[in-house]
Amino acid sequence: MTDPTDRRMLESLVCPVTQAQLTWDAERQELISRAASLAFPVRDGIPIMLVGEARKLD
Repeated sequence: MTDPTDRRMLESLVCPVTQAQLTWDAERQELISRAASLAFPVRDGIPIMLVGEARKLD
């Protein structure tokens, strides 16, 4: 997600649980919600914003 369009998309996304801003983890290809302690995967450039698909953060 280095394309400027992708960056704008990232900035417009919020956590589906808390509505808090997300941060991008390029190494893991995940969107991180610190407020919900969840990491949402990005597959083939598409954010998967389903709680059931999210990984719980430690």
